[in-house]
Amino acid sequence: MYWILFIVIAIVSYIVQSSLNSKFEKYSKIPLANGMTGREIAEKMLRDNGIYDVRVTSTQGMLTDHYNPTNKTVNLSEGVYNNCSVAAAAVAAHECGHAVQHARAYGPLQLRSALVPVVQFSSSIVSWVLLAGIFLVNVFPQLLLIGICLFAMTTLFSFVTLPVEIDASRRALVWLSNAGITNAFNHKQAQDALKSAAYTYVVAALSSLATLVYYIMIYTNRRE
Repeated sequence: MYWILFIVIAIVSYIVQSSLNSKFEKYSKIPLANGMTGREIAEKMLRDNGIYDVRVTSTQGMLTDHYNPTNKTVNLSEGVYNNCSVAAAAVAAHECGHAVQHARAYGPLQLRSALVPVVQFSSSIVSWVLLAGIFLVNVFPQLLLIGICLFAMTTLFSFVTLPVEIDASRRALVWLSNAGITNAFNHKQAQDALKSAAYTYVVAALSSLATLVYYIMIYTNRRE
């Protein structure tokens, strides 16, 4: 049953990621009437929210956009930074939404930031601990339990990420509309692009939860 669940999640994950890539490519070809690039949109959104200590930079790759609260930078991918399109506007505004969350001390973002060092440590050793724990469960079941606790931290991180990402998209869409960056036609396209991106986080969280339950079942069944 669990293998079937994992296969279903993998298929759904592939479909969601393919849909995101397809929509990003589609909406990247739809220009904005005002001619603003992703960088210009990001800088304007930051200024409109009274944020002047965050830099907008370019980063390599596709869909590698992210906000770094440590050095206060909005990092836009090559397809967003210099691109004037609905997709670029949506992504740039979304990442600036995280900067606004940081400036407003948004609770879920603070919690996620606090979990980062713990999750980084857990991710570096959890696979080995779980593998060893499964092999030694009959003689040293505590090791598998430790692995489960470590993996639970990554699952928690995935679920804490959901409200952070959803709220960032909400802030982005409100600002895009209020600032006149999008109009009645392309605003729905920007909303569709961000909704597709949000689905990837939902699938990731559910996949992590299913995996966690799988390890818990192994621990419970082997103990019996």
